[in-house]
Amino acid sequence: IRSETPRESDHSGEVKRGQVILVAYLIATLELTFLFMQIGVMPYLAKSLGLDSVGFGYLQTTFGVLQLVGGPIFGRFADQFGNRAALILSCASGSAFFLLMSISTSIPLLFLSRLPAVFMHGLPGAQKVITDLTTPSQRADALGKLGLCFGIGIIIGSALGGVLSTKFGLRLPCFLPQTCINRILINMSSSVGTLQSGSIFSIREILRLMKFPGVMEVFMVKVFAGLPIGLFLIMFSIISMDFFGLEAVESGYLMSYFGVLQMVVQGLVVGKLTNHCTERTLLRLSVFVFAGVGLGMALMRTVWHYCIIAVPLVFAFSMLGTITDSILTKAVPSSDTGTMLGICASVQPLTRTVGPTIGGILYKQFGVSSFGYLQLIVNIGLFVYLLKSKIPLTEIKS
Repeated sequence: IRSETPRESDHSGEVKRGQVILVAYLIATLELTFLFMQIGVMPYLAKSLGLDSVGFGYLQTTFGVLQLVGGPIFGRFADQFGNRAALILSCASGSAFFLLMSISTSIPLLFLSRLPAVFMHGLPGAQKVITDLTTPSQRADALGKLGLCFGIGIIIGSALGGVLSTKFGLRLPCFLPQTCINRILINMSSSVGTLQSGSIFSIREILRLMKFPGVMEVFMVKVFAGLPIGLFLIMFSIISMDFFGLEAVESGYLMSYFGVLQMVVQGLVVGKLTNHCTERTLLRLSVFVFAGVGLGMALMRTVWHYCIIAVPLVFAFSMLGTITDSILTKAVPSSDTGTMLGICASVQPLTRTVGPTIGGILYKQFGVSSFGYLQLIVNIGLFVYLLKSKIPLTEIKS
């Protein structure tokens, strides 16, 4: 029997790594599709149970807080128990989430259905798999392709949720994901990590990562660069009705447009740029484009203006997220990449938690243009800071 040569062994390992990464992409796509299915149905389900707009805001805030708390803990869990265990935990939590939502017959039960969201982190789980199985030079491109999964999730999830709820009732789009996720749990195939010593719920370990050189600075850029736009997007359902005068169907078309943009930018643009430019250059570019987006938003008056602004907006969001995740995972030991990705994943829940209050005040007191001016001022400041500093500390061409 002929033994494998080193070259054949390397090729076999490369094929297996590629297969595992494809599975990670598939899991992320399915989870995002299911998530957007319930996002489209949730307002109608809440209204049918007698929940008013204020109560619905509390429901969304509850979801944001749980995701904010659970992100770093989930990342730490992935570092301790491995990628497969982490993805199984995420899928199991998703299954419980959709099951409870599908049987919610009262407002308290609807709030209770949010609890499993604390460990619903399929996207960070997929990022952890990709981070572990790619070289530093491949990482930004591979992480960027997850945005393609996000775009697919927006388009298919939003459309499927609307069709199923119209034809079969509001609860089917909640029950169907639970059934599919159970199948994923049975057939789960991913990389297996080794158990390490240490506490999963160690805040000290999480804070320790922020002390590595350059980590806190890049993380702060990640948080503040997109915060004003994040506040705008949280208020968009109200802005689309009051400012743009859109109907529900037209808002759905606009969301699909965003999904297509996300797929094109992440699939065709981000990957090519990461192969030809340094991370420092791309970080500065994304912040500079964000500043331009802020100026455009301050001046926009119609939905057509917004459709034009959406192109650089999606580009800046995608580039900033991909590059900062890549920089931060390279800045910490490989044994801590899961925790770092969990911390990164907590940025959006943080925005969802504080967004309704701050965004509501800005919109009511100063109007839509205030989001644009705030975006412009914050990102000009960040751009000047990045020009004067050497962040990231090393010039790495992704």
